[in-house]
Amino acid sequence: MKPIITLVFLALLSCTSTTKMPEQTFSPGKQIAFSRDKGNCLACHAIEDGESPGNIGPALKNLSTRFKNKQQLREQIWDATQFNPETSMPPFGINKILSENEIDQVVDYLWGLK
Repeated sequence: MKPIITLVFLALLSCTSTTKMPEQTFSPGKQIAFSRDKGNCLACHAIEDGESPGNIGPALKNLSTRFKNKQQLREQIWDATQFNPETSMPPFGINKILSENEIDQVVDYLWGLK
C-alpha cells in the first residue's frame, strides 16, 4: 500500500507548478526613495510604481530634461534651499537625512526614470 501512496503523491507533486513568481527587486536608490524612514520622496512626488504619491512637488520622471546633469540633480536633493529659499523640500544632505552614498543612489535611480 505504501508504494501506491508514494506513487500517487509523486504523481500529484509532478502536476503542481514549480514556477516561482518573480520577486520584486528594488534598486538601492528606489528603496531609499520609497522608504518612509529615509528619502520618502513619495510623500511629495509621484514616482513610477509608487503607491499613494503626494502632489506637492513635480512628478519625478524625465529628470534629464529638467536638470543639466546628474550633479545638478544631486545638488537639488542635497540642499534645495540653495536654489529656492522658500522650498518645502528638505535639505537631505545638509540635514544628514541621507548620507552622501544614499543621495548618490537616489540620484542614479531617479535619473533613469522615463
